[in-house]
Formats: sequence, C-alpha cells, structure tokens
Amino acid sequence: MSTKTLPPLARLRETFTPAGPPTPLFGHSPRRFVRRLPYAVAIVFVAILLPVTVMFLGEGYHLNPDLALVLGLFQVLPLLFAVRRPLLAWAVAFTAHTVCAAAILGFPPGPHLQPWPWTPMGIIGQLLLLLAVGLRERNRTLIAVWTLTGAVSVVFQFIAPGRSNGSWVALFVIGGVLLVIGGLLRERAVTQRALAEQETISEAERSRRTLLEERARIARELHDVVAHHMSVITVQADSAPYRIEGLPDAAREEFGSIAATARESLTEMRRLLGVLRNEDTAAGPGAAERAPQPGAERIPQLVEATVRAGVPVELSMPELPALPQAVDLSAYRIVQEALANVVRHAPGSATRVSVSPDPDGAGLVVLVVNAAPEEDTPPLETGDTGHGLVGMRERVRLVGGTLDTGPLPEGGFRVAARLPLRTEEEPPTV
Repeated sequence: MSTKTLPPLARLRETFTPAGPPTPLFGHSPRRFVRRLPYAVAIVFVAILLPVTVMFLGEGYHLNPDLALVLGLFQVLPLLFAVRRPLLAWAVAFTAHTVCAAAILGFPPGPHLQPWPWTPMGIIGQLLLLLAVGLRERNRTLIAVWTLTGAVSVVFQFIAPGRSNGSWVALFVIGGVLLVIGGLLRERAVTQRALAEQETISEAERSRRTLLEERARIARELHDVVAHHMSVITVQADSAPYRIEGLPDAAREEFGSIAATARESLTEMRRLLGVLRNEDTAAGPGAAERAPQPGAERIPQLVEATVRAGVPVELSMPELPALPQAVDLSAYRIVQEALANVVRHAPGSATRVSVSPDPDGAGLVVLVVNAAPEEDTPPLETGDTGHGLVGMRERVRLVGGTLDTGPLPEGGFRVAARLPLRTEEEPPTV
C-alpha cells in the first residue's frame, strides 16, 4: 500500500517513523575517523551547551533552578543519542524547547527583548538536531519536521507578538537549509552505496564470465590433447586383427575389449567437455546431458574391464531396488574411481566389490576393498593428488550419505560408502 492510500493517522504515523535501523550516522564510512566524528561532535556540544543552558534559563529567563535543570537536560542530552536515533532525539528536544517557551511566558519580560520562543542555546541545539535528521530520514519527514518547527514558532509569535525579537526566523530559515543539505548528503551516500553494490555485482559477473571462459578453454585443450590419442587407440585396436596375421582368438578378443573401452572413454570425455562448454548442462536443445548417465547396472562391466587389466576382482551385487538417479550415478562413479585407484596404486592385488542395500533397506552400501599389492609389483603411479577421494566425498555429500576411506591394518585400502535411497533433491550429474 502506498503512502497516498493510507488513512491520515497512519500516514502521519509513518511520516514520523524512523526510516531505518538505528545505525550510527556515517556508520558506512570506511574511515574510522569519520565514523567517530558524530560522537565527538555530540559530546563536545553537550559539554558546552548543558551548563550554559541551565545557567541562562535560571538567570536570564528567571526560571526555577530545578525546572531550569530539568528542561536543560531534556533540551541538550538528546544530542548524545541523535547519532543513532536523530528523529527521536529531535522529538524529545523539540518538546522540551516548546515546554520551556511556554514556561517563560509565565515571567514578565526584561527591559531588553531576549530571544524567544527559542533560547540562543536552544537554537544551536535544534540546528544540530535538524542536520542529523536530514542526514537520516526520508524527504517527507524532513518537510514535516521543518513545517512543525515553523508552525510552533508562528503560534508563539501570535500568542505574544511583543515578546520575540524575531530570532525564531533564523531557526526556521537556517534549519530548512540544514535539512536540505542533510537530505542531499543522505541521497549522495545512498547513491554511492548503490553504486558500490552494483560494482560488487559486476565484479562477481566478471569473475563468473572469466570462469566460464576458462572452462571453455580447458574443454578445447582437453579435446585437442586427449580426443586425438583416444581415437588413435580405438582405430589401432579395431584394425589390429586385420593388420596382424595369425592372432589367436584370445588376442582378438582382447583387442576388441580395448577398442570398446577406448570408445566408451571417448564418449564420456565428450560428455564432460559438453558440461565444461555449457553453463547450464540441461538448458535447451543440444545440451550435453541428454545422453543417459551410467548407473549401478553397469558396475559388472567395470569389474570385467578391471579383471582384463590384470586385477582379480570379486563382485557381490544382488538385485537392487529402483535407485534415485543421483544415487545410481554416485554408486557407479565411486566403484569406478575406487577400481581405478587399485589399478594405479595396487596392480594385481585381490579386490572385493560389494554393492547391496543395507539391512533396513533405507540405504545402499558400496564397499571396495583391496589387499596389499605384491612386493615385486610396483605401482603404476607413485604420486597421488587426492582428487579421486575428494570427488567421492563430494558425491556422497550431495546425496546426504556417508563415506569412510583409509588403509587397512594388514595392508590394502578400503572405500565404504552409504548412500540413502531417498534424496530430497537430485543434484546435477556429471
């Protein structure tokens, strides 16, 4: 509901409601000195104005000393909390000044006209508060504050026209100027903060665009470096039975297996390149993820390929229930990475793969355990980046499962994952 459609009382209440949280004036400044400046100014003016105001109200305007002290406190002390709540501080001080002006009417004027309805110290304090209000509040609130200040001044002038020396005009005019200056500074600060936020967003967009460009560059390099060699392997393996005479059937079958594995690896690499080239792999026709992802039903093929690579693997996988897509893919990838680690770091070691539902039927347990390699069988790779285990943990985390990996006391390595069969959200697959 806009302000124009609100009832009059609600509109008035909203006008005199602070525009935002009680953050300090200049609190957004990066410089410490600027942030502390409003507190310093408030303390200095309170220390100067408070004793002078109390003394002047008692001696100059003949008010009771106790009344002068109370009115002086309510007129000056609001400067201290005007740093955070300027509108409330102005309301308290303005009420105290109005009561003080009415109290002064009870005493006869002196031989010389004195500033009235606002005392000299009161004018200084109100000008400071008006500047603080201008720095914080919305424009319609500034207009209402300025109008109310002028209206009360005119009412007192009408009540006692011969008592004032016209000093209230100075408060009205200078106060209006300070409200305008404060409003302009506030609008400038808001604009600068909006520009800073926009620059932050633009920087994030630039970083995101740079990341996408880097992904595309990596995709091109991967294709140039890897795809050619994988294609050569496939062609050589397919043509070997025709180029080499007298090959036994076992060798022909082995070459066929090598060619099939190379083609499958090339297909998956192209799918990965499609993911790298596209920001959203599922958006629009031609997206890279239209091809079906491998799942647990293809784990026996993984085991068979690993056995052909010289690693004795025993597979235990009973009939599985229907698996969520993320769990199905994660189970395949975990077994794939675990067997790849066995081939690289423990070639020839006996390995056991188990994929089965847990006893309560709420999760899928994936277990890959390999024995220690023979001493006379060196690993194919001695270094380890740890990317494989990191990828496993990330996949398990995305589906809300658990992962336990580590060396065994008697040698070898163990990978155990539990994947829930019900996932709240399917994460993106790669």
